[in-house]
Formats: sequence, structure tokens, C-alpha cells
Amino acid sequence: MLIHGAIIAREYGIPCVTGVPDAAHLIRTGMRLTVDGYLGLVRVHMDTGARDTHP
Repeated sequence: MLIHGAIIAREYGIPCVTGVPDAAHLIRTGMRLTVDGYLGLVRVHMDTGARDTHP
């Protein structure tokens, strides 16, 4: 909640999730994502289903 990016996102009403393990390896350009900034969840939509990652 106190990370600079999260503070800016909150000011603009943009969902923000920080601290997702391995996000840089799991998320690729063009992938469809669902971001729940309130619960801190990121769902990566893949062809064979979805995978949830938690901070």
C-alpha cells in the first residue's frame, strides 16, 4: 500500500498489484489479464484456462 507506484495508482483510481512472485516470467506482452487491485490478485488468461497468482 505504501509503494510509490501503488500510491500514484490509488490517486488515479487505477488497479495496482505489487509483489507478485515470478510475474515477469509468467506475464508476456499480449496476454489477457484480470487485475483485482482490491484483493491483490492477478489472473492470467491462457488458452487452456486461467492461472491465479497471489502476492
